[in-house]
This record gives sequence, structure tokens and C-alpha cells, in this order.
Amino acid sequence: MTELSPTPQDRALGDDGLFEAASLLIEEGRAAVAYQANVVSVVGNWRLGRLVHVEILRRGRADYGRQILATLSRNLTRRYGRAFDKSSLSRMVQFAREYSEEALAALPPAVSWSHVRLLLPLTTQEARDFYAQETAAKRLGVRDLGKAISSKAFERREIANAQIPQGSAVPVDTFRDPVLLGFLGLEDSYLEADLEQAILRDLEAFLLEVGRGFAFVGRQVRMPMGSRDYHLDLLFYSRPLSRLVAVELKLGEFLPEYEGQMKFYLKWLDKHERGEGEGAPIGLILCAAANRDQVELMELHQDNIVVAEYWTELLPKKELESRLQVLLRDAQERVARRALPSADGDAT
Repeated sequence: MTELSPTPQDRALGDDGLFEAASLLIEEGRAAVAYQANVVSVVGNWRLGRLVHVEILRRGRADYGRQILATLSRNLTRRYGRAFDKSSLSRMVQFAREYSEEALAALPPAVSWSHVRLLLPLTTQEARDFYAQETAAKRLGVRDLGKAISSKAFERREIANAQIPQGSAVPVDTFRDPVLLGFLGLEDSYLEADLEQAILRDLEAFLLEVGRGFAFVGRQVRMPMGSRDYHLDLLFYSRPLSRLVAVELKLGEFLPEYEGQMKFYLKWLDKHERGEGEGAPIGLILCAAANRDQVELMELHQDNIVVAEYWTELLPKKELESRLQVLLRDAQERVARRALPSADGDAT
């Protein structure tokens, strides 16, 4: 048997250090097992679903399909347990129908079969892909993914993207509009400082809601200019974008003068805080209400500024869906109008 001996890289640990090192190895091992189990389970269920789907197609009649599912699920449940009952088999068949081999290969390994079960009822592959990527990027558990889907994160991203024309300096898929802050528990009447304090109190939830890969930098960031000091409400850093994100909170509706204030903050950050290799800072103005036609007219995206509403009220599901449906339809119409040729273009 080969005798192991310490190498220069092996340092003395002591009892506490040895416990921590051993714990780290165990946690890494368990994470690797869970990672592999996700992949095996998801791929295995897709293959089983495809097998059944192909057999149903081969027999060519809907009643045969129901009979196949009933018989097979009964036999599999008897041998392998409830994980293969009729409803589970039906989901696997749907999984195989909705996901091609290419789409299956593109699923992040962090997406488990429990996640997939939440993705299947979504009506478009684009929405499924969005939530799958959100799951991987934000390490969402099944419950958190369910919250993201019920809060219409995909639709709100589309509404925010409608503000950003092609070729804009502001990257798409960065923000959501409106930003849902019902989890803050604010009453009907509150001050701007109360909103800021509530955000900081539930910072982790806010970061999950406002964007992907955001890290908190500071609040009331001091910006000296001559004999005066100016203060930015909140400052974040976006790891995916490699740039600072300045956030201003406004209690009322969006006003045009907010643009000048944010432009000043961005220029100051660009000069004094922008690191080597970072992109130009982005500004997010969060308002209780915003006229999106006015925001589009001002072309704030050219100055790296985005405006979004925030809603502090927890809305019933049907009301939330109804209000977002109107906003999404308006956003799609604005995008379609931008795609139309201008009057000058027609004249030529």
C-alpha cells in the first residue's frame, strides 16, 4: 500500500480547521451528487416520455394513448412506486413533446425535474427558457421559481425591454417593469426614506426582483461637487454587465427633470468610480407611476437611463395578470410602431 505523506501544499489545520475542511469536502460531494442526480432524472424522464409518445403515435388513436398511459403507469407504479403514476407519465410525455433534443441539452443542470414540472404549463418556449436561465443564474429553489412565474417576471422583462431600442447602450434583459415590491409590507402612506429602509431590510428579495447578478454597493452615496454634496439613493454593481447601476427612488409619477439629476449621477460615477474594464454606469429611476409614451419620447436610453414603475401593493393573481396584460400589449404596440418606416423614409 502506498504511504501518504504531507506535501508543501498541505498546511497544519488544527481540530477546528480539520472540521471545516472535512465539512467543505462533504458539502462539495453532496452538491456534485445532487447536480448529477438532476441531470440523470431530467434526461431519464425525457427519454421515458419520448418512448411513450412514439408508441402512442405508432398506434395512431387517442383512445390507445389513454390506454397505454393507464396500463403502463399501473405496471410501473407497482414495480417502482408513485413517481410513475399516470399524471407523472403524462408530464413526461408532455416534456418530450415540448422539448426537442436541442432544447433538452440547453437546459441548465441546476434545473431539476421539480423545476421542469413548473415550466411545462408555460405557453411558449421563450418563457420556459427565460425561467430556466433565471433558475440557474439566481439558484432558485422550486418555491422561488413558482413565485417568479406567478409574478410574471418574463412578461415584466418584456415590458422593460420595450423601452430599449435596438442598438441602445442599455443592455436588454437587465431590468423588469413594473418592479413588484409588495414583499416590503409598506402601508398606503410612506416616505421616500421608508421605501429605502424597507428595501435595505429585505435587500436579498429586492436583488432577486430588480435584476440578475446585482450586488449591493451603498446607500445615500455621497458625490461632492464644488461646495455641495449630492447623494444617490442606492448603488449596485451588476456582475453580468460589469458596470455600476445607480438607483433613484421617487414616490410620485415620473417627471422629466429626473433625467437631469440621473445624468449628473452617472457622469460623476463614470469619472470617479468606474473601474478599469467596466462598462459605463446605468441609471434606474424607480417611480410610483410612469407615462411610458413620455419616457419613450425622451429617449432616455441614449443616456444609459431606464425608468420603471414599482408596485408596493400585493395584488390578487387575476388583477396582476390583467394589469400586466395591458402593459405588455402597450409595450408590444410601441415596439411595432418603432419598426414602421418614418414619414421621411416613405418620402424617399
